[in-house]
Amino acid sequence: MLGAGMKMATIQNKPPAARCLDLTRLVSRIGRGSLTGIDRVELAYLSHFLCDPAPLYSLVKFRKFQFLLSPAGTQALADLIMAGQTNSSALTRRKQRSKNWRLAYWLWAQSLCAAKSSQMARKLRLHLPEGTAYINTGHSNLAPNTFQALKKIRGMHITVLVHDCIPLDYAQYQRVGTPERFKAKMQAVSQYADFVIFNSKDSKDTTEPHFHAFGRVPPSVIALLGIVPNWQLTAPISAPINIDQPYFVTVGTIEPRKNHALLLDIWAKLASHPHPPKLVIVGKRGWNNQTVFDRLDRSPANIVELNNVSDTDLNALLDRAAGALFPSLAEGFGFPPAEAALRGVPVICGDLPVYKEFLGDYPVYADTADMYLWETTIQKLVNRQQNADNKPADAKSPISLPTWEKHFNLVLKWT
Repeated sequence: MLGAGMKMATIQNKPPAARCLDLTRLVSRIGRGSLTGIDRVELAYLSHFLCDPAPLYSLVKFRKFQFLLSPAGTQALADLIMAGQTNSSALTRRKQRSKNWRLAYWLWAQSLCAAKSSQMARKLRLHLPEGTAYINTGHSNLAPNTFQALKKIRGMHITVLVHDCIPLDYAQYQRVGTPERFKAKMQAVSQYADFVIFNSKDSKDTTEPHFHAFGRVPPSVIALLGIVPNWQLTAPISAPINIDQPYFVTVGTIEPRKNHALLLDIWAKLASHPHPPKLVIVGKRGWNNQTVFDRLDRSPANIVELNNVSDTDLNALLDRAAGALFPSLAEGFGFPPAEAALRGVPVICGDLPVYKEFLGDYPVYADTADMYLWETTIQKLVNRQQNADNKPADAKSPISLPTWEKHFNLVLKWT
């Protein structure tokens, strides 16, 4: 689906001479544990482009420097990132004990150029071929000086994947200064991007009004993100949870828009039931959420907080859960409910348009202002599990969800 005002001149009619993928976001995550949704999108693009015939360069902003890595350097960086997914402790030591200097030195050694912004345009022109396609999928390094330097290369085509405009539309949920910084990024995208990829129609509908206000709406395509089934199962659950007792799982950073407060309120009411279920909260603590943190610190009844869970444990937790709960107030996409649905887990989520784009009628959609509806739906799932030998009697079969193959079939026409 093309954006309004699409100009055919912006379409890449032939494969690019090379690609340059911005990996700033992924490098910033080295040694910091499990990948977030945006990190996983950047990793999916890296994996896909490494298998493409076009040479793949990468650009990384690290501190005050921009590092351009050759195809060989990009492969080495990919190997380092992939190693971090299986041996994060080693990368944590590499990054934290050295206070980043080892990683900075590694980037410098691998790079074709390592320059401050004032030197960037000249050095990029020395190394990137004419007709290169630059792709940024991580909401990082979206700055006028980056785009201006790239535009100095003849035939350069800039594509940016916009995940959402939540920092602008829901400023009340953000850290101090985040809305202003994000606005500057989106202004740069509006001015310089040749093409924009939206991960959902909802993201397009909420972002393009901001582009209109900034003065330019780039051509765009809607390409739903790929949901990859992870059937790794199952080692015994190492997390502290009694799987013989009905429980629900919620997955996501503990920040205001994820609306954990609603679930805490519901579990406070369920505490009076004769056999209340447990709530397993999977996610790191975020920001602007001290009231929720204080409540969790008081160890409320039947609530387990797990801040660092392996994929294997998460899969096992989901497979044994009575349901997965997602009362978010705003989302740009939503990997956790989709991955729960892929495993056939009952899902209750907020009544958000973006969920309906790719989850269809699979979840129970519940207004986050209606706590009674959430409570009664949760209790129905408990009853079903208890009456069906640990498996909901009318559990839905796993559904078909968007794939990366379909995503790249769309976006490769413009990248």
